Amino acid sequence: MTRPVAAPTRPGVLFSLMADSSLHLETLAIHAGHRPDPITGAVTTPIVLSSTFERAPDLSYPAGHNYARSGNPNRAELETVLAALEGGAEAAAYASGSAATYAAIAALAPGEHVIAPLDAYYGTRQVIAEKERWGLTVSFVDQTNLAAVRAAIRPTTRMIWIETPSNPLLTVTDIAALAEIAHAAGAIAVVDNTWPSPVGQRPLSLGADLVMHSTTKYLGGHSDLTGGALVTRTADERWARIRSSQKEVGAIPSAFDCWLLLRGIRTLPWRVRAHSANALAVAEYLATHPKIEAVHYPGLTSHPARAIIEKQMLLPGGMLSIQVKGGMEAAVAMTNRLKIFTRATSLGGVESLIEHRQSIEGPTTRAPANLLRVSVGLEHPHDLKGDLEQALA
Repeated sequence: MTRPVAAPTRPGVLFSLMADSSLHLETLAIHAGHRPDPITGAVTTPIVLSSTFERAPDLSYPAGHNYARSGNPNRAELETVLAALEGGAEAAAYASGSAATYAAIAALAPGEHVIAPLDAYYGTRQVIAEKERWGLTVSFVDQTNLAAVRAAIRPTTRMIWIETPSNPLLTVTDIAALAEIAHAAGAIAVVDNTWPSPVGQRPLSLGADLVMHSTTKYLGGHSDLTGGALVTRTADERWARIRSSQKEVGAIPSAFDCWLLLRGIRTLPWRVRAHSANALAVAEYLATHPKIEAVHYPGLTSHPARAIIEKQMLLPGGMLSIQVKGGMEAAVAMTNRLKIFTRATSLGGVESLIEHRQSIEGPTTRAPANLLRVSVGLEHPHDLKGDLEQALA
């Protein structure tokens, strides 16, 4: 069950309903920043495709928008609901999760130091490594080992980037403990919350300063858009730099993508619960299968970070990874026999996907050769288990 969350205060954007701090995620997902269109009475927000907006005779912008790169009504509504879902002060929407990651990293100065996780999305590792050419320094550390994180701290450390559960091994790290280490060093804690979504995990309430999402995934939920977002706990000077770069660089989502994303968010709490229930059923089934070497899933009682999971996560999520006995050849052959699961990258859509991660990530991968990443969709769990059974037989 989701917990009540406090709505952020953004005068002039949230309407009166959002002032009630007892509102649950289900209500915020539908109503935050949204009201019927004042001109037409349309309950669903119209898509505003204009690239520019009229100035008043006094040279002001009475509707609050001047140019699409700076803002758009659909994007404003999206950013409001994203901030509400994470319990943050403000949000900034981007054209992709990688763009959002880049914006957070680019807010650092040359010579500053980032501590990043060993097991993380390979695209994140690439973005962070790219900034090393600009003078950023990076340490990749096993963040499940808090002593190793403390040992990696430098006088120039300004950010600890956290991804939990990790991609693709679903290791779980203690957000509150890492945030405490970061703050003691004068750094910020940034959490990639894409996999759990705000329904499954709330990093800002655990001490994180920034949350990143690839909104392509569970927030969109239908495999029909690409997007990203950052949500901040406080609208501080660092956030002002991020906001400024969002406008200057222009890596923003289109009005239509914002509209699609808002549509997806309205069912987010219900979808994530169903994804989690299906994933648990699949994980429990595979955990006892004689042809499976290992199952990595936070919902299993055998997960090594069980105590942290129970403290930190509200739902275990819809993602798991498996290691098939017989190596890469057996793993790939199994995917070729599946009928319901689709061999494709990405995750978080209504359909179940499976992919061989090592072949996706290339020579820098840390994924075992026999590992398959599974995004469990919203099909009936009996059908999903049946498909896996025949593919493994």
